[in-house]
Amino acid sequence: MLTCTNRAPVHRLDTRRSRPVLASAQPNVDRNTAQLKQITLKVTPLTPENIKPFGQIISTSDDGKLFDQEDAQLVLNQGTPRFYIMRLPARGLRFHRITYHGKVTQCLGGLTPPHPWYMALATPTGSLERYPRSEDIRVFRIPFGSFIKMEVGTWHAGPLFAEPGAMDFYNLELSDTNVIDHNTHDYRRDNNTEFIVVDDLMPDT
Repeated sequence: MLTCTNRAPVHRLDTRRSRPVLASAQPNVDRNTAQLKQITLKVTPLTPENIKPFGQIISTSDDGKLFDQEDAQLVLNQGTPRFYIMRLPARGLRFHRITYHGKVTQCLGGLTPPHPWYMALATPTGSLERYPRSEDIRVFRIPFGSFIKMEVGTWHAGPLFAEPGAMDFYNLELSDTNVIDHNTHDYRRDNNTEFIVVDDLMPDT
């Protein structure tokens, strides 16, 4: 039996396809950005005692001085030493990554007078899972004319500087350090955190 009706056909909206996917994703991005935690790290006075848990500060000595414990105590026996000059652009006094090398000491020194630079350091843990907490990190200002030696496994971020636009540094490590021994924790990615260096010790100019 044929049944007739005068009803107009009803068109149903597929609500599943009308969901504003992009609109709901954008607030998540904004919320994550707004929640980025910024931790201030004040500069620690640079003395042999203060830097000892992390390495050494090496300054000028008289010609003919015999080797002693004040000289850089190096570990370079697990590969081919590499001594080179690297040019770094200024990235400001903030960081969100920290790295350690488990097979070698590392020496860094600035070659651009008269500018100082900064290193953030934390004692070795030997594991990416045991990355430094904020209270474990110390920041030092390294004056031109000195260099630092970091112990095997010392966590470090830097060299950090805000000016000039670029600086040259000499670097002593192994030839493959940046290939097979570059262990990095990313605080921004994993902890939604970045660190800002504040130097209350910098003399007024």
